[in-house]
Amino acid sequence: MRKLVILFLLIAAFSTTTNAQNKNKRKVNKTKNEWKQLLTPKQYYVLREAGTERPNSSPLNYNKEKGVYVCAACNTPLYKSEHKYDSGSGWPSFDRAIKGNVALDTDYKLGYARTELKCNTCGGHLGHSFNDGPKNTTGKRHCINGVALEFIPKK
Repeated sequence: MRKLVILFLLIAAFSTTTNAQNKNKRKVNKTKNEWKQLLTPKQYYVLREAGTERPNSSPLNYNKEKGVYVCAACNTPLYKSEHKYDSGSGWPSFDRAIKGNVALDTDYKLGYARTELKCNTCGGHLGHSFNDGPKNTTGKRHCINGVALEFIPKK
C-alpha cells in the first residue's frame, strides 16, 4: 500500500510539473511591465488579468466587414469574419476559431467550471466557450471580449 501511495504522489508531481511547463511554452513571453506598456488599461485588464469588458461596449459587436480578428496583444489571427454571428450576448461571438490559434483552459472563477479561451501565442484571455451556438454549424459560441481583438479588413 505504501508503495502505491508513493507511486501515486510521484505521478501527480510529475504531471503537475509537466502541465506547468507546457503552459509556459508560449511563443510570446513578456513581463507584467512590458505588457502594461504595450496594452491599454482595458486591454491589460482583459488579456492579462482575465477580466471582462462591459456587454455592448465593443464597436466590434456591430462590425460586418470581411476580414480577420487578431489578438490585440500579439497580432495572432484568431477568428475569421465568416464565423462571426450575432448571439445577442453583448460580446462579439464566433462559432469557431482559426485552428491551432486559440487554446482551451478551465476557469473556476465563478465557482464552477467554464471553458476559457486564450490566445495560443501569448496566453492572453479572450473570453469563454459555450455550447449554445448555431446548431447548423458547430453549436459553439466563442464569447469574446472585443477589447482583446483587433480587426484587419480583407484587402
